[in-house]
Amino acid sequence: ITILIVLIIKTYILQLSVVPTSSMYPTIKGGNDSFEPHELKFNDRLLVNKFIYRFTDPKRGDIVVFESPNKDGKEYVKRCIGLPNETVEVKNGLVYINQKLLLLPGVNIQRDTTSFGPKTLPENGYFMLGDNRENSFDSRLWAYTEGINRYYITRDEVIGMAFYTFWPINRISSLK
Repeated sequence: ITILIVLIIKTYILQLSVVPTSSMYPTIKGGNDSFEPHELKFNDRLLVNKFIYRFTDPKRGDIVVFESPNKDGKEYVKRCIGLPNETVEVKNGLVYINQKLLLLPGVNIQRDTTSFGPKTLPENGYFMLGDNRENSFDSRLWAYTEGINRYYITRDEVIGMAFYTFWPINRISSLK
């Protein structure tokens, strides 16, 4: 019975994920992040709510776990920036949604100077960016990557919303 309960929880409700890259730094630490000298160098472990998106769609600003657009069995963690039918453009590192500058209060974005678009998302498309824009393989690059050739993920590729880091202990926090 315990195994059955654990399998149901893991399949439909909650997932544990490890962040292997620095694409979401400083919100989430992983990969080659420049940790403080006194910190242990562990990649953050996340709690992912797989249940929430059965009743609602991803919202702008959500930290979303989704299947790799490479179809290589990996999972990515990025911030949802653009929603279905919106036009997304990046000018000199600033993001515009439907020609209006996007601001995410309280979110620490590591900007770069890239440009992208404008591109209009399809009915089921989501534009995803890492918080560490200079070191993130995200929607801006997928369009130019052989084997992907699109700048969005689809609704059916969404796994869940990351909402909490639980390891290492000194970085336990809810995600914003």
